[in-house]
Amino acid sequence: MSDQATEPLDTTPTPPHVPADENFRLLVEAVGDYAIFRLDPAGNVASWNPGARKLKGYEAAEILGRHFSVFHSPEDVNAGQPALALATAAAQGRYESEGWRVRKDGSKFWANVIITAIRDEQGTLRGFAKVTQDLTERRRLAELEQIRRFSRHIQAAREEEQARIARELHDDLGQQLTALKMALADLDGMLDAHPAVAAQVAANMRDMHRLIDVGVASLRRIVAGLHPIAIETLGLVPALDWLTEDFSRRYGIAVEFRAALGELPLSDAAAATLFHIIQEALTNVARHARASQVIIDLAARDGACLLHIEDNGQGMRSEARANIASFGLMGMRERVGRLDGTLVIDGAPGRGVRIAIAIPLAGIVAPDASGR
Repeated sequence: MSDQATEPLDTTPTPPHVPADENFRLLVEAVGDYAIFRLDPAGNVASWNPGARKLKGYEAAEILGRHFSVFHSPEDVNAGQPALALATAAAQGRYESEGWRVRKDGSKFWANVIITAIRDEQGTLRGFAKVTQDLTERRRLAELEQIRRFSRHIQAAREEEQARIARELHDDLGQQLTALKMALADLDGMLDAHPAVAAQVAANMRDMHRLIDVGVASLRRIVAGLHPIAIETLGLVPALDWLTEDFSRRYGIAVEFRAALGELPLSDAAAATLFHIIQEALTNVARHARASQVIIDLAARDGACLLHIEDNGQGMRSEARANIASFGLMGMRERVGRLDGTLVIDGAPGRGVRIAIAIPLAGIVAPDASGR
């Protein structure tokens, strides 16, 4: 018997050898978010992974052996795009494009497609590897962002034109009405020397004074609706004071307005947007709420400009809140969105409506004050 120690036997099972081709097949089949499959040199489908089945809707038995042009629209096929893709991949080694592709059920999706030529060691073309990714959602989001940018551009141009018209009305027609008021006052003074004539035209003179005053008040409201010029001369808070007082006087609805902005240096565009948001909210109250009181709270804290508007009116049904355009609130949401803010509407029937708006301060502070 030998005195040498015997090494213990290693009983750890040896991992089974998996051929490289099998590893690749397992890898491709594990990918579910991409359609990865092989084409023969003629463009017929030669393999099919679960991602392809999920994306295009075909079972392997339905698609194997068919030409890959079935994934293209008839217009693309007639234009020779499938043949061009294979010819480009064969000549250059790779082809990539984005465009509409067709599923088994006829629905379309926006796809990124990469076709790579497969050659053996002698350089003979053995087929193509094709990878397809569904970019429909990404394209939709990009289109929505483009629409939002276009909407901002249109709104900015519209508000610029409104500001121009408002200034012309204020500076031209406003001055003419003021001059007419002064001329009428001079005429009053001249008539004081002729009591008999003054007595005859007194009623007409009073009507003329009243009509001029009404015209001036109407002009102020029209100008404020187009562009709040008072912001440029007085600032946002005094302009809102005037807006809420004028609203109460016109509609008989009490408005409690509180502002705690401190010395916050708002940009002109942000101040005008906040003014219009509150103006639109008050218009909605006058048209729909049947309220007797409105509370408006405007403050800056926690890195945001916070605006709360609440009325004690008839409230709003849930379906109306979902369809905010029906209550004229779409404009408010668009204005808030342009400042990267959020808007929340709450209001059950009989409990009034509450609007909460939060806008990041970083986007509304005047540029020359942001570095202070």
